[in-house]
Amino acid sequence: MLAIGSDHGGFALKQEIMKHLTERGIEYHDYGTYSEESCDYPEYGEATARAVASGECDRGIVICGTGIGISLAANKVHGIRCALCGDCYSAEMTRRHNDANMLALGARVLGEGLALKIVDTFLDTPFEGGRHARRIEKLMAIEERN
Repeated sequence: MLAIGSDHGGFALKQEIMKHLTERGIEYHDYGTYSEESCDYPEYGEATARAVASGECDRGIVICGTGIGISLAANKVHGIRCALCGDCYSAEMTRRHNDANMLALGARVLGEGLALKIVDTFLDTPFEGGRHARRIEKLMAIEERN
């Protein structure tokens, strides 16, 4: 199960991503927002990230205007590694090397076609493990200390 959430700035792109996920046969849960009415991105970034951190969902996608604010909100949740990606290479590498469990997108900086390719890359790329697992352990240790 995939968690997905956005603020008003990411609402339209979220709708397209959910349509794409349905076409791919990927189950998801929408954590809001549910309209283009102005709202606060931290609420939706946190709700989506909590679903991933709790294990209710395996991974998540969050979207706001730039992707910056909502990624910051998601990364405040213990256990989340949310990567803001604007290209497919970054989406591939954050999965391979960082085992990112959430993807953030900027609806006002990405076209729909590129955004969908980034989503596919993020979802289809496995974590490599090996030396990268040691680095993830070190990242998580930083989180534990703080």
